[in-house]
Amino acid sequence: MARERLHGSLSTVEYFTFGFGTMIGVGWLVLMDDWLTRGGPAGGIFGFLLGGLLLFPIAHTYGRLVQRIQDAGAEIAYTEGVMPPPVSFAAGWTMVLSYAIVCPWEAVATGNLLARVFPALNSYQLYVIGGSPIYAPRLAVGLALTALVAGVNYRGIKPSGIFQDVMTFGLLITFAIFTLLGFANGASSNMQPLFAPGQTPWLSVFLVLQIVPYFMTGFESVAKGSEEAKAGFDPRNFTKAIYAALVAGFLFYVLIIAVVTYVYPWQEIVSGHVRTEVAFERTFGSHRIAQLILFGAFLSLLKIFNGNFVASTRMLYAIGRRNLVHPSLGRVHASYGTPVVAIVLMALLTAAAAMFGDAILVPITEVGSLAVGVGWLSACVAYLLRRSGNPTDRATSPLMAWLGCLVSIAIILMKVIPSVPGSFTRAEWTAFAAWSTCGLVFWLLRRPPRVIDS
Repeated sequence: MARERLHGSLSTVEYFTFGFGTMIGVGWLVLMDDWLTRGGPAGGIFGFLLGGLLLFPIAHTYGRLVQRIQDAGAEIAYTEGVMPPPVSFAAGWTMVLSYAIVCPWEAVATGNLLARVFPALNSYQLYVIGGSPIYAPRLAVGLALTALVAGVNYRGIKPSGIFQDVMTFGLLITFAIFTLLGFANGASSNMQPLFAPGQTPWLSVFLVLQIVPYFMTGFESVAKGSEEAKAGFDPRNFTKAIYAALVAGFLFYVLIIAVVTYVYPWQEIVSGHVRTEVAFERTFGSHRIAQLILFGAFLSLLKIFNGNFVASTRMLYAIGRRNLVHPSLGRVHASYGTPVVAIVLMALLTAAAAMFGDAILVPITEVGSLAVGVGWLSACVAYLLRRSGNPTDRATSPLMAWLGCLVSIAIILMKVIPSVPGSFTRAEWTAFAAWSTCGLVFWLLRRPPRVIDS
């Protein structure tokens, strides 16, 4: 019996906006002081530049895989048949976490961001978790946004793609405006010293390089929407979209670090925990430019929420149709062609997690860095295993896939080796163990797999 299929309407532009949009959030607005503490202006710039380049072998490998296998399950589909079923499921289940946890984080962050423009949102405190108060208006904003994103996705991938295009290009236009203004009004003296005091240049770059995987996760999300391409779509354009998203992503980070430190003395940003929009406002003496930057950040929040929502629901759908979790997750809406049960479940999980605020989300979010490393590694290893049985692939060099394996392993080791700065604490290990245990229960309770008609 043929299964219900997702409806397709995505073009190369949509795949780019999903890849880029799932990658860029608001770290550039709220975490600039942390990035500069780690490496200073030059350490930050070279850290993101080098990190982006190191991810090219992984992007290349995903590009080759998605050209051949268009499956919403991505990592679980790539590893099927070449790895033991439990390993294949573990790869997919772990990767779900890297996208799913971003959704409640963005729901919370949206309320936090709007509260800077509308201070009245910081009223009617409901409760406190981990020392962080939960305010009714801010929680309502997050829940309303969750309902909006879920509603857009429920209606079809086409409105979701249009939404993603508008938010992504809106951010890029806003970014271009305040970046050009910044370079026209700053001074190179604000960037001195180029590296963090008391650290060698290499250490400065390394400390920034360590956080790059977390902030660059998303280019591979193109694969999760690969079943929803429009008719006649050339599979080679998947690779083009992945490359374009990766390049645009690390250039965005490089430019934002450069312009912020060119506009405002970076050591004052660190010592005073000055946010990006505040640095511009103080330099220009105008609140309007700060509002412009906050508007761009709001658009960025919307697109990263939507992008991760799409990626997580498509993976849940792909796992569900394989009967590895409840098969209802593999149900497709007859009219809209969307994974309706996965969308509703993800919306409910996002709303529930958002009620805990950012205090509990921080350690869980850190797990995403390890999760994506595991997912990237599984894809690169799967490509090498598949290559041995494919004459076309055997004619090409496996170097990029091997390099992708090495980079992925390095990302994992940075999180699990206790002596490495930024490695997992007990809270992160607890969160990862809880997610893994949940996946183990699903695996043990799974139904016998059914044949999926092509």
